[in-house]
Amino acid sequence: MEFKGYVQVYTGNGKGKTTAALGLALRALGAGFQVFLGQFLKSGTYSEIKALEVFSPKIEIRQFGKGCFIRGNPSEEDFRLAREGFLLCQEKINSGIYQLVILDELNLAIHFGLIPEDEILKLVRQKPANVEVVITGRYAPQALIEAADLVTEMREIKHYYRQGVKARVGIEK
Repeated sequence: MEFKGYVQVYTGNGKGKTTAALGLALRALGAGFQVFLGQFLKSGTYSEIKALEVFSPKIEIRQFGKGCFIRGNPSEEDFRLAREGFLLCQEKINSGIYQLVILDELNLAIHFGLIPEDEILKLVRQKPANVEVVITGRYAPQALIEAADLVTEMREIKHYYRQGVKARVGIEK
């Protein structure tokens, strides 16, 4: 039986977009899939990265950021890292190796103008039929929402950040 891949988008201002994508990666790994996780605007060894390294070489993880989210205008380095990351993700999607490709925080990279929206739309329309692509991050553009096969919006109703709780190891990072 041939695998049919779709395009999933996890967006919204609530917690859980990356977590949902990582849960799907875990399920895919359990099914014997090859997984690629590309993280835009991020760098560093988060707890989930350490945990997923156990599954190497069934999962490849690459980060395309400076380790902090952009405040103000993106720098030349932000543009360079996002562009290099996007080109690598295109290669991974079209390589024939991976059944699941996660583009974590790509929506934010689009939102900040680091990657043109039309290039993302072209990528999802031309992806191989046997590759599942998951795109996460706040501010998913309407055109991507329309092009996707599945869209989930995480909506914040209540969050302990509002009471000053910082990101905790093992829970948020």
